[in-house]
Amino acid sequence: MPVNILMPALSPTMEKGNLAKWLKKEGDKVKAGDVIAEIETDKATMEVEAVDEGTLAKIMVPEGTADVPVNQVIAVLAEEGEDASAAAKAAPSAAPKPQAAASAPKADAPKAAPAQAVPVSVSAPAPAANGSGGRVFSSPLARRLAKDAGIDLSRVSGSGPHGRVIARDIEAARSGGAQMRAPAGGVMPGVSAPGDDQIRAMYEDGSFESVPHDSMRKIIARRLLESKLTIPHFYLTTDCDIGSLLRAREEINASAPQDKDGKPSFKLSVNDFIIKAMALALQKIPDANVTWTEGAMLKHRHSDIGVAVAIPGGLVTPVIRHAEGKSLSAISNEMKDFAARAKTKKLKPNEFLGGTTAISNLGMYGVKDFAAVINPPHATILAVGAGEKRPIVRDGEIVAADVMTVTLSCDHRAVDGALGAQLLAAFKAMIEKPLSMMA
Repeated sequence: MPVNILMPALSPTMEKGNLAKWLKKEGDKVKAGDVIAEIETDKATMEVEAVDEGTLAKIMVPEGTADVPVNQVIAVLAEEGEDASAAAKAAPSAAPKPQAAASAPKADAPKAAPAQAVPVSVSAPAPAANGSGGRVFSSPLARRLAKDAGIDLSRVSGSGPHGRVIARDIEAARSGGAQMRAPAGGVMPGVSAPGDDQIRAMYEDGSFESVPHDSMRKIIARRLLESKLTIPHFYLTTDCDIGSLLRAREEINASAPQDKDGKPSFKLSVNDFIIKAMALALQKIPDANVTWTEGAMLKHRHSDIGVAVAIPGGLVTPVIRHAEGKSLSAISNEMKDFAARAKTKKLKPNEFLGGTTAISNLGMYGVKDFAAVINPPHATILAVGAGEKRPIVRDGEIVAADVMTVTLSCDHRAVDGALGAQLLAAFKAMIEKPLSMMA
């Protein structure tokens, strides 16, 4: 029986992807584990592996196709002993069993459907009305679970085909792990935002270029809007004297062992100290190392620190796992590897998903201080400004010191003011006494 190869969901936020390249062509023999295609998401370029043996009977989506929805059939595989040409001819109207390519979501209510429209294991989406009169596509089971749990379906982002809300999305929403949509229209109720045509009408024709949003920019915009609308932010700011840190960094880098080519095995940055200090501060103030869910507070055992990395068209946040137990040199080398692969979209989903907090450092751009938007599901994010010479009072005298301003954004549902202040104080103590991080 033919096997549908589906567009995989390579991360929880992925809705569409670009089919960058086919590594197999029609008629090629395929073994389980063979890499058959490359998929570009908003954050990475991933390889798609076959999970069945057979012949690639028909390619449904040509390479170079952009914005292919998750779970769309991209190719048909004829199993061993099957007639590949017959499978290819039957592909547009046949209903072969779906292949669980990569991490493609499973449907919760199987029924046959045309292969070209939606995978055969997915029933035709049934709409449910949302609070604003629109329609939300969802499965019957999802609607029943949402009703029992008192969850507004219009606020749940579906992971099924074409954004359909399925049972696991409701379960995730109940546990706080789901991506929740902003209120209808992307604005607060009662607030009217101008439409595209209204905005364009404010500017003279020919005075601007209209550049369509790519998938990364759309996802960044949606997630940040959801964060500001659904997370009650508050902000705490302090100044850190980093004179001792800069001296320690210089000494450590000077003593770094050299490789066979005479190059140092590592070169610490100020950001490496910041990552380590935040990781240790979370261990010292464990009540702040948390994630909010509607049903419970998730208290994390380890400090998994996400670090914002700017890439063309947006940013990605690779995560340094168990940072509290890693040396500064290990953090430095891991971060350099992540940053290099992030810019070429070679990060794997497990390398940028999750984390218990994040750091956004704009100091290298000369920014003195700023407040960052929390990246769900984190409860905090630390915004780091530039280290610069400033006058301070020390022992009754005005002296020049190396000072860095940091601002901690907190989710007030999970971290109260006093708790956030304790976390920031613990971070400041680590940064100002860097040798304490090496004990």
